Amino acid sequence: MFRLEYVIMCPADSPPADHRDPPDVSTSPPPIVRGEPVEVSEGVYVIPDGRVELVPNIGIVVGEHSALVIDTGLGPRNGAYVLEQARRLAGERRLYLTVTHFHPEHGFGAQAFKGAATIVYNTGQRDELRRKGAGYLDMFKGLSPAAEIELHYAELVDPDLVYEGTAEIDLGGRTAALRAVGPAHTASDQVILIDDRVLFGGDLFETRIFPIVPYFPPFDVDVDGVRWMSVLDELVALDAEIVVPGHGEVAGTSLIRDVRDYLGHVHEEVARLRAAGASADETAAALDTDARARWATWERPEWIGLAARAFYHGAGR
Repeated sequence: MFRLEYVIMCPADSPPADHRDPPDVSTSPPPIVRGEPVEVSEGVYVIPDGRVELVPNIGIVVGEHSALVIDTGLGPRNGAYVLEQARRLAGERRLYLTVTHFHPEHGFGAQAFKGAATIVYNTGQRDELRRKGAGYLDMFKGLSPAAEIELHYAELVDPDLVYEGTAEIDLGGRTAALRAVGPAHTASDQVILIDDRVLFGGDLFETRIFPIVPYFPPFDVDVDGVRWMSVLDELVALDAEIVVPGHGEVAGTSLIRDVRDYLGHVHEEVARLRAAGASADETAAALDTDARARWATWERPEWIGLAARAFYHGAGR
């Protein structure tokens, strides 16, 4: 276990606001975390996303003397709701908060926890938040009027503690193992394994949703497709009994294999088409047609083209 260190607070650096536009969610339902936590294993709860855009699965893990919240939802109102649910389950236990990665729907409700919980990130998460947080805040405000409402009063919040590599939080009779695994989906992804049984993986995998590949040049090109596949191989080897994706229904390890197979297929097809002289546009179009047919039950196919472009332009190659 690596040493935790206290953070000296400093203002976030704002990256440029120009970027490739993300998929359109302007007609989606409001990105509100709803419902009560569902116990998926003893002391481990999930507030399901309900398959609503920009709503993540939220984790709450309750031990004998402490509890850990995993992800916050989009903006301070969602964060306050998650904190309320955590307090209802945890009572007066000490609270910790961590996030699977810095993206706004996963971590931009953290301000509701300031002073109420100890916020723990890996150093890469903290640094990525400082580099990109302001730009992502502006980008997500522009996704829809509903997203702008949730983020109107959002503030970027630094962690109270940071760690390098791995860390453990003893919750009392229950242990949360935090592990930095990026770059993959982002530069600083984190997975959380509870008692070697329940795995929270954020957007490294989703259930029946095409992997979210945030390839937005020149704003953000840190996604690493090849490393992502390697991370998924490592997570499959953990053989967790319960796998909580960033979005979509709770599942088992087969979910991770499904996402690994998809990324492997895109990687191989992009390499083949690129070697044959296809342009990035032609490659993305071909992969879009192919993947929609192969994974016909998956949602949000708008991410196929971005995955193809990321591999084409050498993200992680």
